[in-house]
Amino acid sequence: MARFRCVCIDTANPASDLATFWAAVSGGTVRAAESGGPADVIGRAEHENLLVVPVPEPKTVKNRVHLDVYTQSVDDLTALGALVDLPAEESGFSWTTMRDPEGNEFCAFVRDTLPQWRVHGIVVDSADPERVATWWAEALRAELSDNAEHGGGWWTLLHATPDDVLTMDFVPVPEPKTVKNRVHCDLYGDPAELLGRGATHLWDRPGWTTLADPEGNEFCVLPEA
Repeated sequence: MARFRCVCIDTANPASDLATFWAAVSGGTVRAAESGGPADVIGRAEHENLLVVPVPEPKTVKNRVHLDVYTQSVDDLTALGALVDLPAEESGFSWTTMRDPEGNEFCAFVRDTLPQWRVHGIVVDSADPERVATWWAEALRAELSDNAEHGGGWWTLLHATPDDVLTMDFVPVPEPKTVKNRVHCDLYGDPAELLGRGATHLWDRPGWTTLADPEGNEFCVLPEA
């Protein structure tokens, strides 16, 4: 069985200050990297960490994986450097689509009262949401919901992490995956077991193995400490 570790966000900027933005948004704190590279966001526990990962390639397309966050106002987020893509009042949905200072999409849900940790969803664009959500539910032994009470069409994993609120949501989109995801999950587990479940091996690095789920979404697997 695999176990959720944390979320990673790519940056092509070696001096990226994404951690300052995401710490303010999420309720975490900034931890400087020992290597001198981009800082990370540290939550109350490891599963809340948002690690900022330097990569050579810039962002070129809409993120296929994005975060949902709670906020008391959209203005609070724009004051931190976020940009509004689509306001809730124009979309007809209950969230505002936004971009962080490096262009990564995220969705903001306005609430009067905020929890200490304000990231409440990891959303994955999918060609076949049921198939890929079922795969992740089995890999993480999470509870799977078809959201029938809300009209269905997308699938949600409950208790995929130790957080009672955080979900993984798999939503249908028409466009195919074309480039490496800029947001991905790290897991603890056995790569061989996940390969046996239908994952694809991508590459190995000292300390972890990178695999892809049945729709090509990258994730990293580390051995249990």
